Amino acid sequence: MHDAYEPVPILEKLPLQIDCLATWDDWLLVGTKPGHLLLYRVKKDAGTNRFEVTLEKSNKNFSKKIQQLFVVSQYKILVSLLENNIHVHDLLTFQQITVVSKARGATLFACDLQQSSSGEAKLRMCVAVKRKIQLYYWKDRDFHELQGDVTAPDIPKSMAWCENSICVGFKRDYYLIRMDGRGTVKELFPTGKQLEPLVAPLADGKVAVGQDDLTVVLNEEGVCTQKCALNWTDIPVAMEHQPPYIIAVLPRYVEIRTLEPRLLVQSVELQRPRFITSAGSNVVYVASNHFVWRLVPISIASQIRQLLQDKQFELALQLAKMKDDSDADKRQQIHHIQNLFAFNLYCQKRFDDSMQVFAKLGTDPTHVIGLYPDLLPSDYRKQLHYPNPLPTLSGAELEKAHLALIDYLTQKRSHLVKQLNDSDPFTTSPLMEGTPTIKSRKKLLQIIDTTLLKCYLHTNVALVSPLLRLENNHCHIEESEYVLKKAHKYSELIILYEKKGLHQKALQVLLDQSTKANSPLKGHERTVQYLQRLGVENLGMIFEFSPWVLKICPEDGLKIFTEDLTEVETLPRDKVLNFLKDGFKDLAIPYLEHIIYMWDETRPEFHNVLIQLYLEKVQGLMKVYLNSLPEGQTRIRFLSVLASC
Repeated sequence: MHDAYEPVPILEKLPLQIDCLATWDDWLLVGTKPGHLLLYRVKKDAGTNRFEVTLEKSNKNFSKKIQQLFVVSQYKILVSLLENNIHVHDLLTFQQITVVSKARGATLFACDLQQSSSGEAKLRMCVAVKRKIQLYYWKDRDFHELQGDVTAPDIPKSMAWCENSICVGFKRDYYLIRMDGRGTVKELFPTGKQLEPLVAPLADGKVAVGQDDLTVVLNEEGVCTQKCALNWTDIPVAMEHQPPYIIAVLPRYVEIRTLEPRLLVQSVELQRPRFITSAGSNVVYVASNHFVWRLVPISIASQIRQLLQDKQFELALQLAKMKDDSDADKRQQIHHIQNLFAFNLYCQKRFDDSMQVFAKLGTDPTHVIGLYPDLLPSDYRKQLHYPNPLPTLSGAELEKAHLALIDYLTQKRSHLVKQLNDSDPFTTSPLMEGTPTIKSRKKLLQIIDTTLLKCYLHTNVALVSPLLRLENNHCHIEESEYVLKKAHKYSELIILYEKKGLHQKALQVLLDQSTKANSPLKGHERTVQYLQRLGVENLGMIFEFSPWVLKICPEDGLKIFTEDLTEVETLPRDKVLNFLKDGFKDLAIPYLEHIIYMWDETRPEFHNVLIQLYLEKVQGLMKVYLNSLPEGQTRIRFLSVLASC
């Protein structure tokens, strides 16, 4: 709770009993039980919460019975219910302008002043006459019928306009009457145990409807617009809306609450209050039978300071938007409060809500990432400051927090990628003033992608590979390398190296992991596939890392040079042939056969080499064969023939 208003006495121990009030500008009208109408001028002393109160007029013969008063300052008229009829007086002279003769027997009225987009005002009035509701509009200094009377199920006891409907409270039930030309009546709900209805208009065109100590907000369709009802500490007898507050007069005090968020703001003890009236914002009067108080708003700046201390950020934001500061100052304060609000949501472990607020604010994503443990480099993290200590997260809570961060960062990443080549200056706002921010889109993308990688490792490893395969993946190499190795995600590490062009590192990992029993990279298959994709610009690396495969599995190793892939087919065939002849001569023939018969190689040098290799092979086979023959003339003859070839 905090103080939103200060009660200041205006009239004390008035000898006449007060029956109704109305106000506008610096003026206060008091209708008394004997029928006297009192007009007071209430001037505020500069710099204080004291008022100079002067009785300007006292009309003792205004009426025998003043039941209700309503001021329409735009038309300079006073609409009143006097002796069960509607009268209209000039607001300055109190001279009677008109009497609505048809409304004789009236017990209640409600006015509605609409402002059109052109600024023109339109006054409507509904009047309860027994079980009828009469509808009027003001024109040419008189009230005219708006449409035919509407028959009510009972005598109205409280009513208020609600856009193009009228909400009416009867002894037992509330009804909604639509202004659709037919006067459609819709039953809403019972009034409650007390059988005393209360309908109060709200500033946004809705109505607040009481049901014992509860108040709900309805729109013109009669639909409740709030998730939860306001719960007062007693049953309200009158109510006034002063955004963002609803002020209710209870039997022993005045209670001030907010609809959103649903808070009890203040309780003001007054002596048997009964009535409340207002003239726009900041002018609110409360009266008992013989006293009148003015509720003077505490300065918005003071309220905001108190609310921030109490961590009531949503209400502080509403008040900040109402301040009279310059646009720049207002924006800055609103932004500061929103950051505090988002931070507080995080501390309350409402991670999704927190990230949604941060996303709208344009807060530097690194400051948001810094809320989480072990996601930023420690030297940078030490430069970040937060309003309060951060909560300790672990287990399911930490996973939930990471999932919210992933959604936030994915959104930020998408936005940044589209702007990557923009020449416009790049700025983000700090969570706390004075904290450094990232000035480069590329640098920020690097931090975001690296953080996403870490989050995926915590929550859903299946998303790591798609992230690393992105053409515009900006993961920081050393940081990503460290976390992938720590998590033993070597397959994903290979993708990182490949996308970053670190083929030497990738091939070394493949070699190291090829003999590890439980490694997903065990064997030579991944090395073969990797080497096949390297292409002519990495020929030296292919020659460096293919020998171990060629040695343990020549057939698969040869596929490094014969697979039907563009990268393989375009390798320089003379260099590949020389490489094979030098170290793996047995594979030279199948290589030449492949390029000649499968790839239609026509250059004579390859054909000649193949013939030469065939000849050498035949000679070798012949020699082996002859050496297998028994000693004798036949063997000598064959050897001499072979030597002459």
